[in-house]
Amino acid sequence: MASSVWWIRRDLRLSDQPALLSAAAAGDVLPLFVLDPSLWGPSGDVRRAYLLRSLRKFDSSLAGALHVRIGDPTSVVPNVASQCEASEVHIAADFGPYGDKRDGAVDAELRKAGRSLVRTGSPYAVAPGRVRKDDGTPYRVFTPFYRAWLAHGWRSPAPPAIANQWLRLDGSQTLPPEPELGSLVLPPVGEEAARTRWREFCATDLVDYADLRDRPDLPATSGLSAALKWGEIHPRTLLADLDDSRGHDAFRRELAWREFYADVLHQAPETVRRNLRTELDAIEYDDGETADKRFEAWRHGHTGYPFVDAGMRQLLAEGWMHNRVRMVAASFLVKDLHLPWTRGARWFMQMLRDADVASNQHGWQWVAGTGTDAAPYFRVFNPVAQGQRFDADGDYVRRYVPELRDVDSAHIHEPWRCASGVPPAYIQRIVDHRVERQDALDRYASARRR
Repeated sequence: MASSVWWIRRDLRLSDQPALLSAAAAGDVLPLFVLDPSLWGPSGDVRRAYLLRSLRKFDSSLAGALHVRIGDPTSVVPNVASQCEASEVHIAADFGPYGDKRDGAVDAELRKAGRSLVRTGSPYAVAPGRVRKDDGTPYRVFTPFYRAWLAHGWRSPAPPAIANQWLRLDGSQTLPPEPELGSLVLPPVGEEAARTRWREFCATDLVDYADLRDRPDLPATSGLSAALKWGEIHPRTLLADLDDSRGHDAFRRELAWREFYADVLHQAPETVRRNLRTELDAIEYDDGETADKRFEAWRHGHTGYPFVDAGMRQLLAEGWMHNRVRMVAASFLVKDLHLPWTRGARWFMQMLRDADVASNQHGWQWVAGTGTDAAPYFRVFNPVAQGQRFDADGDYVRRYVPELRDVDSAHIHEPWRCASGVPPAYIQRIVDHRVERQDALDRYASARRR
C-alpha cells in the first residue's frame, strides 16, 4: 500500500485537519515533526516549554507514533520520505517569511527524487493573499480588509480523518528536556484542552466579550492565543460556532486581525524587521546608556507607571500579557521612552508563549505608527488614563505589583499623588508622560517632513 509523510508544524491536532485528510487519501501516514534549530534557537524558554508539552500531548493522541527529527528540514524531510518510500509529503501551507522559503527549499529537494510537497490548508480561515482590493493590491488598513474577508468567507471545519495505521520508522529522536520555568506556570496545553477551553468560553464569557475584552482585571478573554499559534485548534473551528450577536462579532473581528497581520506580512515579508510605512524610517530614537537603563526598567516592570509595570510583570510571571496592556506597554516603550519598536518586539517574541511573528511585529508597528493604520502616528496611549479606564479599581495592578496593594483605588494609577506609603519608584517615575508625549509627536512630525 502507498504511504505518505504528514509533516506537522503549526497544526498539533487531529480534528479539522485538511492536510491529514489529504495524506490519508494516499495511504498509510507517517506523522513527522522536525525540530528546526533555526526556529528553536531564537525561542524563549516559555515558548519552548509550551511546544514540548504540546508535542508530547499530540504524540499521545497518535498512540506514540509521532516521528521526531532534529535538524534542517531541507535535508531531514526528504531523507525521511526516502526511508519510508513515500511519494508525497503533506503539509498545511506556511505563509511566514521563513516558512515559505523553507518549504520552497524542501519542495525543490523532494522533486529531485521524484517526490512532491502537497500543500493543503493553512493555519488561517482565509489564506494570506486571497483577500485583495479590486485592483489586485493588498489591503493595509484593517476595516476594509475585514469587510472583504467576510465577503470572501471560509470553508466549514474539515471532517474527521479516516482512522490510519500510523507508519512507524526507526530513527525517531528524543525531544529535548523541558526548560526550567521557575515559578512560571503554563496553562493546560494540547488539542483537548483547547477545545475544552473554547466550550467553556462559549458558555460563559463570549456573550459579554465586546464589553469586557479590554478588562485585564477580569478573565474575559478566550485564552486561546497560544492554542491558535500552535494549531491545537483551528480558527475555522471557532468561526463555525459564532453567530451575528454583538459579542460573537467582536470575537470574529479579533480572529480577523490575526489573519490581517498574516496577510500583510505575506505581502511585505521585509516588514518582519522594517517599517511598513517607510516614510517614517527617519524617526529619531534614543540609544546609549540612559536608553539601555530605561529599556531594562521597562522589561522588568519598574517604570513607575503601575498599568505598564503590571503588564510587564504579568509577562514575566505567565509568559502572556492581556492584549490591551500589550498596546499600552508597547506605546510606552516607543513613544515615552523613544526606543525602536523592534527592540520591544524582540523581547515579546522571546517571552510570550503565544508569540506569532506576524501578529507581534505588526501589532508593534500599529502602536508605533509605522504600520497598518490610516493615521496612527499621533496616537500615544496615556498609561494613567488607560489604567483608570480599564482597571478602575486597580485589581489588575495589585495582582502583579504587590508593593502597591495598599494604595486606594483613587490613586492606584497615580500613586505619586499619595501623601505617604508609596515606594520611591512610584513617586519619581522614569519619565514624565506629558513631556515625552509631546517629544514623540515632535519627532514623528520631523520625520514626516524629511
